[in-house]
Amino acid sequence: MTGSVPRPLAAVLDGSTPPGVLPWPAERSVAEALAAARDAGWTGTSLDLDGVADKAAFMDRCASALRLPDWFGRNWDALADCLTDLSWCPAGRGRLLVVTAWQGYAAAAPEDWSVVEGILADAVGYWRDTDTGLAVIMVRCRARQGA
Repeated sequence: MTGSVPRPLAAVLDGSTPPGVLPWPAERSVAEALAAARDAGWTGTSLDLDGVADKAAFMDRCASALRLPDWFGRNWDALADCLTDLSWCPAGRGRLLVVTAWQGYAAAAPEDWSVVEGILADAVGYWRDTDTGLAVIMVRCRARQGA
């Protein structure tokens, strides 16, 4: 697997590096990251933020893409709670979240984006020393969605 995906992700998936928030090259397909996670026994999902420009749209996109539980209250605390109580999300050996097209939201709502970055980093840290870590890939810019 180390030859098929960038080394930072391969090292997380094989357990030689703790999960973290990782960059993903724009020229690589998001499907490659998700397939590598699946092959390593991890579950994976993609959060595409294309067109998201405000908090309400971001929360809606999270609820839909991540299939958040009914108790998700569409606010920052609820998002943090969902990402640290992943009982609603099958774990496998770990969980991978691939975030795409985030730059538009970050530019449109920089204060909100700062909160999102903190929530993601805290969630990764929360799961880091468990048997089912959480890794987040931040795609550097518009990546190909397909294979």
